[in-house]
Amino acid sequence: MKHTVPHDLGQERAKKVTESALSTYAAKFAKYSPKTTWTTPNRAQISFNVKGMNLSGNVEVKDTAIDLELDVPFLLRPFQGQAISVIEGEIKAWLAKEKANG
Repeated sequence: MKHTVPHDLGQERAKKVTESALSTYAAKFAKYSPKTTWTTPNRAQISFNVKGMNLSGNVEVKDTAIDLELDVPFLLRPFQGQAISVIEGEIKAWLAKEKANG
């Protein structure tokens, strides 16, 4: 499942926002063992565990959007939308903070 969060901050500021959002997400949901690994300057692999299964995906920061993609095992598909929604909500909150301070 791929999801796009539009922004107008430019790639550099959007990456800072994404890093902050993923850090906040990791702290809030530590029981799911979230991990973020930046594989390129603007693309990160993300993963977390739910009910003993691993969910993984990617976050890519672009000039005008942040793309989220999550691969979910069949048994956890009911949680896919919820997981994307939580991550998107965190990113949107940080985007709003950055615009307010911008």
